[in-house]
Amino acid sequence: MKIAIIGSGRVGSALAYALVLKGLGNSLLLASRDETKALGDALDLQHTLAFCSHQLQIQGCKIAEVSDCDIVVITASAPMQAGMTSRMELGAANVQLFRELIPLLAANNPHSIFVIITNPVDIMTYQATRLSGFPAKRVMGIGTLVDSARFRAFLSQAEQIHPDDLRAYILGEHGGSQFPLFSYAMAGGEQIDDNPEHRQLFNRVYEAAFDVFKLKGYTNYAIAAAACEVIRTIMYDEHRTMPLSTCFTEWQGIENNCFSIPVVLGREGIIRHLHLQLNQRAQAELRHTASIIKNHLKQLLPEYV
Repeated sequence: MKIAIIGSGRVGSALAYALVLKGLGNSLLLASRDETKALGDALDLQHTLAFCSHQLQIQGCKIAEVSDCDIVVITASAPMQAGMTSRMELGAANVQLFRELIPLLAANNPHSIFVIITNPVDIMTYQATRLSGFPAKRVMGIGTLVDSARFRAFLSQAEQIHPDDLRAYILGEHGGSQFPLFSYAMAGGEQIDDNPEHRQLFNRVYEAAFDVFKLKGYTNYAIAAAACEVIRTIMYDEHRTMPLSTCFTEWQGIENNCFSIPVVLGREGIIRHLHLQLNQRAQAELRHTASIIKNHLKQLLPEYV
């Protein structure tokens, strides 16, 4: 499988390193607007292979040279500035960036699956879907997959249960209007209660990324691990369920929107959407996040809404 990473910043570099260590794919292209950085990362990772039990072709190149890939992961972004409190502050600059990148990448990789990491990821996933002309099943954003992982990490600490044994999804915007799906949250088959203590853990999730940002100036490891999970699931056609940002014409009564919902993922991309029985609170939270995303789309992409 041939995988390309567009963007050699901290997220792109962390993802490339993780892919090499995990042995995912047999060809890895690193491309960036700063070609020198991409070439340097590629050379460094080629040396890393001496300590791995598998072989992988690794190459740095110009973005225009990325072609015929099975998966294209887009991490390229305007830089986050000190003091930023919302991913939406990146929106205008990244919308312009995608107008340059997506048509070229889609033309040169017509059969690929696009995995979007660039923030604000729901807006960028919507734009990438429209600009590429790809079916929605082949364009997905990491979205609340990483938020769900953070939530499980907090629940794991509170309940003293390994996070792999917890099922707890966060859906909606990868941002302030996201919401937890407590009615389907389980630990070994036991319901995880929707109580004040667990709500307080959920409230920590949105701030978690900014806590990391305040301490080290960026986030990269958790999002890279989340992207690896998506890539591995596609590569091995695992048909795993996870929350991912995807464009849809209708889901749970919400029309023409793009945010994280539970999907089944495999080699062809998003195989199907899962439709859930939501309680009244979750239904209200769903309508709220849909309204927030719709307003963002109208502000940043008026030509598409």
